[in-house]
Amino acid sequence: MGVTGKIYGINGPVVSILGNLGFQMNEMVYVGETRLVGEVIGLTKEKTTIQVYEETSGLKPGETVEGTGGAISITLAPGILNNIFDGIERPLQAIADVHGVFIPKGAEVDSLDRKKRWETNVIVQPGERVGPGSVIATVQETKSIVHRVMLPPGVSGEVLSVLPDGAYTIEEELARIKTDSGEERVLTMAQKWPIRIPRPVAKRYPADRPLVTGQRILDTLFPIAKGGTAAIPGGFGTGKTMTQHQLAKWCDADIIIYIGCGERGNEMTNVLEEFGELEDPQTGHLLMNRTALIANTSNMPVAAREASIYTGITLAEYYRDMGYHVAIMADSTSRWAEALRELSGRLEEMPAEEGFPAYLASRLSAFYERAGYVENLNGSDGSVTIIGAVSPQGGDFSEPVTQNTKRFVRCFLALDKSLAYARHYPAINWLTSYSEYVGDLSDWYSNHIGVNFVACRNRILDILTTENRLNEIVKLIGSDVLPDDQKLILEIARVIRLGFLQQNAFHKEDTFVPMEKQLKMMEVILHLYERCKALIDMNMPMALLRESDVFEKIIAIKYDVPNQELALFDNYDRMIEEFYQHLMATNA
Repeated sequence: MGVTGKIYGINGPVVSILGNLGFQMNEMVYVGETRLVGEVIGLTKEKTTIQVYEETSGLKPGETVEGTGGAISITLAPGILNNIFDGIERPLQAIADVHGVFIPKGAEVDSLDRKKRWETNVIVQPGERVGPGSVIATVQETKSIVHRVMLPPGVSGEVLSVLPDGAYTIEEELARIKTDSGEERVLTMAQKWPIRIPRPVAKRYPADRPLVTGQRILDTLFPIAKGGTAAIPGGFGTGKTMTQHQLAKWCDADIIIYIGCGERGNEMTNVLEEFGELEDPQTGHLLMNRTALIANTSNMPVAAREASIYTGITLAEYYRDMGYHVAIMADSTSRWAEALRELSGRLEEMPAEEGFPAYLASRLSAFYERAGYVENLNGSDGSVTIIGAVSPQGGDFSEPVTQNTKRFVRCFLALDKSLAYARHYPAINWLTSYSEYVGDLSDWYSNHIGVNFVACRNRILDILTTENRLNEIVKLIGSDVLPDDQKLILEIARVIRLGFLQQNAFHKEDTFVPMEKQLKMMEVILHLYERCKALIDMNMPMALLRESDVFEKIIAIKYDVPNQELALFDNYDRMIEEFYQHLMATNA
């Protein structure tokens, strides 16, 4: 039995107890007669402060607060995938089965099904030496993913006995070990881990390979490293959620953890319906078979938003420790920061910029720092890639959450309202976005895609940057006064924007594009540019070049060349050469 105390004050989700009765910092507690889940966030001689992760209406001073003696933790075992949880790992489907579609206060359900039996293959033998992270058994958790049951960090010893292969629940004994301290310990599938403490690793690797997404503007211009961090800021309606959906569907991560933090309920419903029906291109099974959803929508208690981010990252680290590559979609960290601001106000802390707490930057840093490509304690390699959406009010990127996020991520994918309203998707602005991973990934591109990949990428970006500068002139004096070589840049930039950067998620050849095709598309566009530039240098008027339909045909490559038939690009190279030779003959 833990420490108990009596409620003295209630301020929204913040509850206080007079005096220091022996509670611990970050201890999980049960508040009131309905046993609401809470966490100790402040301790002084005068009072103990608790944040409650559920609705506190109806709570009264004098009700009992009961401590658990441990930090707020989540259960890690088979059953996490193909499931949807709230911010403190309560399965929403199980709550609905017991209590109906509305979540009651103090709903107590097991995080994972304790009665379900999993077909288990025990792979350790008596007398074998095991250490932290050692795999003791395997379970086919879903059709797509094998769950590797591991020793918790900090546990090592010699195997005394094992059970035969068979069907077991997550709490039944699989093996028994004698620890290094001489104690006998029973091993089960389930382990607990406090959500605010990162799981340990053996070594961190540099970011030297990309998270392949099949989205051209990302893979080519602004790549995300596997184990890296990225932010997707944008105003309302610019496509943050849809961009994350597209990444979740197509990126080459093994596991997807999707955190809906403070977003609208219909968005999470959309994710559930889509992912539940979508065939996974990697495995041929349903995408939900390798996905876990954490839904903490805008109408749920605000304090649980703060916990949902940590719950999601802890689940990701658990699967990383098995040797999987995990991608987290956090939508959106702005709502999480707003929860921090509301709780900070209730605690009467000194506000910083725009009312956010002074520790906003350190909390964001601690979250993004849990990403990485690592060597696990068991010797396997795994990664956690964090892609966080940011929702600045009014699309103002100078507000504190966007600016502080910018300090801690290395890939910044700025969504543009004007592009979204012009139906240019993904609406990522190529002038205000950046990726610091390009240099780190250049060797990988050279070895796996082509030695001139980065050079082509840099030239494409240079043409787009030049177009922006020329457009400033065009706004003042019109395009007619530009020399033909600058008109050509504007035309080639149009080809790049429409034929390369714009991507159609509903077209089977364009929704996902392999990187080999991306390189071929860049080479063809640059080949066209070089040939046209040679003609312009020979005083060929730009108006004559525009009479040909070659520019429109290059734009249509993304649809006309199937992803598996890259040899067809030779036809386009020949077409450009014929176009060049024809105009040369005409000029002669």
